[in-house]
Amino acid sequence: MRRLLFAIAGCVAVWGCVTVFGDFEDNLYRVEGNRLFMSGEINPHTPRSFMAMIDDHPEVTTVVLLDMPGSSDEVAVHDLGYFIRDNGLNTHLTPQSEIYSGAVDLFLAGTRRTMTCCGIVGVHDWADDDGDGSRFPKASQEHDANVAYTEDMLGSDAFYWFTLQAAPSDGIHEMTQAEIARFGLLTN
Repeated sequence: MRRLLFAIAGCVAVWGCVTVFGDFEDNLYRVEGNRLFMSGEINPHTPRSFMAMIDDHPEVTTVVLLDMPGSSDEVAVHDLGYFIRDNGLNTHLTPQSEIYSGAVDLFLAGTRRTMTCCGIVGVHDWADDDGDGSRFPKASQEHDANVAYTEDMLGSDAFYWFTLQAAPSDGIHEMTQAEIARFGLLTN
């Protein structure tokens, strides 16, 4: 058994296939080579735990979003998104990826945004205690932060306005490949 462990350790050292797991405040991270795999809901603690993983693993160039049901904190999504963009990190979706709501906004932050066929990208309107965000006029300040973020990430706010109409806040719209292309979610 001891020889097997040494053999595995030797293979990992030679091939550079280091995997690190971390579970921080409802987010699960795994590093494999230059990829950081991420799952869980984005919450107020996510930026701190994500930044700690990047500090510990400067070799990471791509964030792979896996099972991400959305977010409980819009500010955390924007903070993390700007961190990803400012650090030149890429984002990627696998065939098993399922990202919804705020996790889609996080995906937009990638310098390069790629997707392998069949990942799920789900969007909907946002809501506050009084109802859906689409009830506010376009010029309302309630849209300002989301419009600015979307413009910063995609160069246009068209995708933001699409999400408000795609499904109500208690529903979900799974985007088609044509919609993903139309709004420029992928860079390749």
